[in-house]
Amino acid sequence: MQVGRGQFAPDHPNIKVRALRCSWGDLAGSACAPVTGTSACRMSSSDDQLLHRPPGANVPYTAEISRSNPTSIIFLVDQSTSMSDPIGGEVPQQKADVVADAINRLLTELSVKCAKEEGVRDYFHVAVVGYGATVGSAFAGSLGGRDIVPLSEVADNPARVDERSKKVPDGAGGLVETVVNFPLWMDPVARGGTPMNRALQYAESLVAGWTERYPAGFPPIVINLTDGESTDGDPAAAAEAITSHATADGAALLFNLHVSAAGGTPTAFPDTADGLPDSYARTLFAMSSPLPTHMRSYAASQGQRVSETTRGFVYNADITTVVQFLDIGTRATELR
Repeated sequence: MQVGRGQFAPDHPNIKVRALRCSWGDLAGSACAPVTGTSACRMSSSDDQLLHRPPGANVPYTAEISRSNPTSIIFLVDQSTSMSDPIGGEVPQQKADVVADAINRLLTELSVKCAKEEGVRDYFHVAVVGYGATVGSAFAGSLGGRDIVPLSEVADNPARVDERSKKVPDGAGGLVETVVNFPLWMDPVARGGTPMNRALQYAESLVAGWTERYPAGFPPIVINLTDGESTDGDPAAAAEAITSHATADGAALLFNLHVSAAGGTPTAFPDTADGLPDSYARTLFAMSSPLPTHMRSYAASQGQRVSETTRGFVYNADITTVVQFLDIGTRATELR
């Protein structure tokens, strides 16, 4: 997928990508819109240089992002056999399909939002790690076997591009079905156990290397999507090891999402373990980082009830909650 001057954005066949100027707070959010002039989403013309906060400022998770000081998102994807079960929601779909589609869609959106006239800029790098029969990179195609990959390389190298049906406004108040391109970087897999402990250890090694390489940047975000308990031991120590790494802007973030076949009401972004149904849910809650201020604000704007102790955790997620969780969990601060 080439996204640059005059290129058509995937999933938006009638909209050409124009130059984008983005702060990290806008990269993963809807605030970043195409621009043609010198106005920017709070990024200056010198966006290849890190723009430091004023002396004495000590507010975590507010570092700006540049190509010379990017950040990273690491997805951990449960690929155990039970991911072939249906997920809760109105339309039955396999959990593995829903999670893969959500990540593929997010990668497309980030690529479009970080496009400039010359192409996609590497404001951040992405890893997709699968754990089931094996633990390792879940990228397919030419990116197979690679860990943290610059976004421009991700954008240029989908494993394939499918055609999907999508309903769009017809301009007269109704909807019409059209066919759009849907780039795929990972495929749904459901095979083996749930070696979550090994997956978290794998992520910890990536986080350690990243924070050493970019000690002043926005810290890495690790997002764990799973449907079951760890089958290779208690994951708590491995989770703590991830968040023990930090940049000058704050500790690495670990968020956990439990996808469910049971249906029912998800427990989304709680601020206490009270009321969670079992010890497994309480373990995932304890492993999860508190949401930074900007993420809490966005979650509240999406109808979530949050407080200063709200954590990046959802239990019993349905299809809609998976998509919303990824949207909230990949947002960083709006720069002032």
